Amino acid sequence: MTMQQTVRRRLPVAGALAGVAALLTGALTTPQPAAAADAGPAVPFGSHQFPYAAGTLKPSGAQSALDQQVVATYRAWKAAFVKQNCGNGWYQVLSPDADHPYVAEGQGYGMVVTALMAGADTDAKKIFDGLVKYTLAHPSVNNSGLLAAEQDSSCRSVDGSDSATDGDLDVAYGLLLADRQWGSGGTYDYRALAVKHIAAIKKSEVNPTTHLMLLGDWSDSGESHHWITRSSDWMTDHFRAFRTATGDRAWDTIRGAHQKLITSQQSKYAGSTGLLADFVVGTDKTPKPASGKVLESSHDGDFGWNACRDPWRIGADAVTSGDAASLASARKLNSWIRAKTGGDPDKIGTGYRLNGSAFENGHDMAFTAPFAVTALTDPGSQSWLDALWGKLVGTKVDPKLYYGASVQLQSMIVASGNYWVPQ
Repeated sequence: MTMQQTVRRRLPVAGALAGVAALLTGALTTPQPAAAADAGPAVPFGSHQFPYAAGTLKPSGAQSALDQQVVATYRAWKAAFVKQNCGNGWYQVLSPDADHPYVAEGQGYGMVVTALMAGADTDAKKIFDGLVKYTLAHPSVNNSGLLAAEQDSSCRSVDGSDSATDGDLDVAYGLLLADRQWGSGGTYDYRALAVKHIAAIKKSEVNPTTHLMLLGDWSDSGESHHWITRSSDWMTDHFRAFRTATGDRAWDTIRGAHQKLITSQQSKYAGSTGLLADFVVGTDKTPKPASGKVLESSHDGDFGWNACRDPWRIGADAVTSGDAASLASARKLNSWIRAKTGGDPDKIGTGYRLNGSAFENGHDMAFTAPFAVTALTDPGSQSWLDALWGKLVGTKVDPKLYYGASVQLQSMIVASGNYWVPQ
C-alpha cells in the first residue's frame, strides 16, 4: 500500500436532433439502433429517451435551443481539454489547473461526457476508445483494475501511481454508458471492462465495514484515512447503475449507506443550509465534518472545492430516479442557495462554512453550475433555474480552468434533460 502524498484538490485558479444538427453544420450522426458495435449510438444526444421524474423543471425555451447551447459548451470544452499529447492512440483530458496535467478525475469526466454527447459528435466513439486505451495503460499499483490517479506531461504515472475514487467511479460509469450506446462487440468489450472496474472499486475503494467510499485504494485498514470519506464521491446514481450491471445487491447497501449519511449530515450539521463537508471523519463511530485539515486544507470540514460538486451529484440522482431521499437533500440545498443569493447567480461564492457563511469571495463555475441541477427539483424555482441557466450559457469555457468548465458542462447536460442512467 502506498499513500498518495500530493494534494488532489482542484485549486481555484485566479428534443430535437435537428436543432443540434443545425449547430454542428452536418457533424451530427444519423440516429440508428445500436445493434452492432459499429452502428450509431443507441441514445444520441438530444433524443431525450429517458424522461426525468415527474415534476422536474427544465430551463425555459425550446428544447432544441437548450440542446444547442449544451453542444456549444461541449465543443468549447472539447477544444480546450481533449488532447492527444502522448501518442499511442491515446486521448487524454488535460487539467491545467490541477496538480498534474492529467488526473483520473479528468479521464472519468471525459468518458462520461463523450458517451453522453454521442450523436452530437461524430468522433465520440473514437475519442472514447482513446480514453479507454489510456486508462488501461495506467493501472494503479495497488489494484490493476483501477486507474492511477495522476500523470505528468509525458503521461507517466507519478506520486505513487495509486488510485483516486472519484475517477474510478466515473470510468466505470462511462463504460456502462458506452455499452448502452455502441454495444460491446468492437475493439473493447465495454461491459466486461465496466464489470471488472466495478469489482475493483468494491474491493479496494469501499470500506467493507461502513460501506462508504474510501479516498482511494491506498487507504487500507491500517491507514489513518480509512475512516474518512469524501462527499464528492457519494455518486448514488452510479451505485444504481452498478447494481443493475452486476446484479450485486451490495450496491444497494452501498447506496443506502451514502444516502443515510447525506441525510444525517445535513440534519445534524447543516440544518439551515443542507451543505456537506468536503470530508467526513469518524465513519466507524459518529461521522462528522472534518475539524481542520485531514487531507487537503484547513477547510476540509467546509463546503469547499470537493463538496461544490455535491448539488450536481445529488440532484442528478433525484431527477433520474425520483428517490425521495435524494429529492429532499437536493431541495434543501436549492432552498438555501436561492435565499442566500436572493435569486442572483452572480452572488454564488467559492466556499461556505456549513452554517452558510462564506469563507471565500471568489466566483467559479465549479460552485455555481451544480446549483442549476438542484433547482430542477423545486417546482417553485423556475425563475431561479432560468437565471442559473442564463449564467451557465453566458459563461465561456476558460481553457485554463478545466475543473470549473468540466463541472459546468456536466451540470448543463443534466439541467437540459440530456442525462441518463444506463440500464
